[in-house]
Formats: sequence, structure tokens, C-alpha cells
Amino acid sequence: MDRLIYTAMTGAKHVFMQQAATANNLANASTVGFKAQEHRFRAVPVLSEAMPTRAFTVDASVADVFDEGPVMFTGRNLDVSVQGRGWLAVQLPDGSEAYTRAGSLDVDVTGLLVTKGGHLVMGDGGPINIPPDNSIEIAPDGTVSVVPTFGARNNANAIGRLKLVDPPEADLVRGADGLFRQRDGQPAAAAANVKVAPGTLEGSNVNVTDAMVNLISLSRQFEIQIKMMQTADTNAQRADQLLSLNA
Repeated sequence: MDRLIYTAMTGAKHVFMQQAATANNLANASTVGFKAQEHRFRAVPVLSEAMPTRAFTVDASVADVFDEGPVMFTGRNLDVSVQGRGWLAVQLPDGSEAYTRAGSLDVDVTGLLVTKGGHLVMGDGGPINIPPDNSIEIAPDGTVSVVPTFGARNNANAIGRLKLVDPPEADLVRGADGLFRQRDGQPAAAAANVKVAPGTLEGSNVNVTDAMVNLISLSRQFEIQIKMMQTADTNAQRADQLLSLNA
């Protein structure tokens, strides 16, 4: 009973955590550039001076799924999707750098290129400032050019290049804001091999069907763990009754 109730208790706890992660994946099934998360569990024996009869279920690892999402054509000049491996670099309010694949960009009231979340898009030399009264074009290598909306409209002027990076996926950690950082907190170097596709966006890599099936399966597992705890409690009550009769 001792081993049963501890295993079932921790199993129920971590299945509940996995349900929350799967529900979060489903909630972001239509979020541009979202990367799914998955939890992996394992059983660990409790080491003590007593007999090794107890075991815990622990969350062995929380893995980010870096598979590419589907690419959607938008035709919008400020939409880009990263082709293959790579990330767009953005600047956070504290001045640090983070990475995203959500390439739906915009220009704020000060003329700076930003993401839909309001983060500054980094260029090779810092944030990219867009002159007023200009249309924007982004080349596959990330070069940002502007074309005047008046006068000689056939003159395109390059004003910067998106900072595109390709750090090892094992070195990336996801923050509470959904953006990724390097584990050591240092900015990644620009990677010339990373390309973007203008006029497109990368969708979420969440497989809705798999996530729904997984959520139903986790619900059944949670019910089983609760049933096991109830069974352990019932066994303990029956044992107490037998001991009372013998006394």
C-alpha cells in the first residue's frame, strides 16, 4: 500500500501538469510561430534507511518541439517566415535579446520595426528605424529596404538587415513570455545562412488531432491514478479493521 499510494499520488500530480501543458499547446494551435512542449516522466525510487518500497513519478524533462510549422502565404510586406533552422532576434524591455519565429512585424509610432508583441526587431547594428513615407521590402537574406511613396519610387534604399541567428536548439530555453533565450544568457551571433520568405508566416507546429487524443488519454490516466489512491485508502481501512478484531 505504501508504495502504491506514493506512486499514484505523484503520478496524478505530474499527469495533471502534463494536461496543463497539452491544453496550453491546444490554446496556441493558431498562434504564429508557436512551438509545442512535451513532458517526459520516469519513476524514481525513494532512497532512505527504510526498505526501498516507495517510488515517485517525476517530470524527467520538459522538451520543446522545434519542428517547423506550416507556412502560410499572406502577401503582406512585413510578414516573414524563417526557412528551415533559425530565429529572428528581438530586444526585450530590459535590453536583453530573445528569439522568435513569429515573423508578423509592424512599425510603431516612433518608426521602429517591432513584432506584434511590441518587441523591437534587432538588426545587425541594433533596432531598425523605418523612415516615414516609405514602403518596406524584406529580402530573403533579411535585408530591409525602403522605397519612397513619393517622388522617384523606383529607388530602393537598404537601411539594415534582420538579425537572424541559428544557435544550437539544446542551448535554448523558453521564457514565460513564450520567447526563447540562450541558456547562458548571452546573445547569439548572426548567422548568414539563415533565410526568410517574405510575404509568409509560419504557423504553430501543434498537431491538434494528436493533442486532443493526448488530452483524452491523460484524463483517463489521471482517473486511474485517483482510483489507485482510493484503493490504497480502502485497503488501509480494511487492514485497520482486521487489526482491531485481532486486538
